[in-house]
Amino acid sequence: MSKSNYYLPEPSHWPIVGSVALFLILSGAAHWLHSQSYGPWMLLVGSIGLITMFFGWFGTVIKENQSGKFLSKQVDRSFRWAMCAFIFSEAMFFFAFFGALFYLRVFSVPWLGGIGDHGIMTHYLLWPAFTLHWPVLNNPNNLLFVAPKAAMETWQIPALNTLILLSSGATITVTHHALIKNKRKTMLIFQGLTIALGILFLTMQVNEYMIAYTDKGLTLASGIFGSTFFIITGFHCAHVTVGTIMLIVIWLRMMFGHFTPERHFAFEAVAWYWHFVDVVWLLLFIFVYWI
Repeated sequence: MSKSNYYLPEPSHWPIVGSVALFLILSGAAHWLHSQSYGPWMLLVGSIGLITMFFGWFGTVIKENQSGKFLSKQVDRSFRWAMCAFIFSEAMFFFAFFGALFYLRVFSVPWLGGIGDHGIMTHYLLWPAFTLHWPVLNNPNNLLFVAPKAAMETWQIPALNTLILLSSGATITVTHHALIKNKRKTMLIFQGLTIALGILFLTMQVNEYMIAYTDKGLTLASGIFGSTFFIITGFHCAHVTVGTIMLIVIWLRMMFGHFTPERHFAFEAVAWYWHFVDVVWLLLFIFVYWI
């Protein structure tokens, strides 16, 4: 194939497989939360389907790349713009949650506490016994929800996880420079370190959730603070999981010699995504844990 030609892939069934898998995962999780016996099974089937989709779709793209179908500069530009669009869509996804958090803390919770022109009537009509405090913990005459006992400590697991993710951003940058200079040993070592840091972050996050549930009484059902906390951190944790899987795939491809100093956009795309995950966590640490 000429380098000036544009490669158009054949129609694929993998997007349909992925869509069905995600539907089963979300439906299974929702039914599991509502104590339906088939919920965990739907979640399991959806997870298996999603993993199958990842292996199948990644495998197809890798085969196309290794056969020389992506040599065109136009194909390379389209990949880069597509990855930029994807990361932008992910940024807007998290922007919606941060926007909701901003609205809660600046408007709705102060109004419920009697602050501002709207707050006086809102406080009187909806919850006269409500005491203004963020995070929203125990309040007098609280019959609406079982509030958490306390918020998560900022300078324990969250601060350590921040250090872990910042370190992973540094190690993947070293990996990139090693790849450009064709230093394979350094490249493989630091890519492995990035993966290890990603797994360590996920392990610490699971440990934090266990502490939240058992010691803090912080759950999805513990009012607006609990639901906001778990939705934002949970979606970020899901993105770190996907990013770690992508890093592992790239690491295996490095071992097979799929990348050269001139042609390695697959690695660059994953590195962009990983840096994006780092930035989201920094914002999350500041606005969810710290301020």
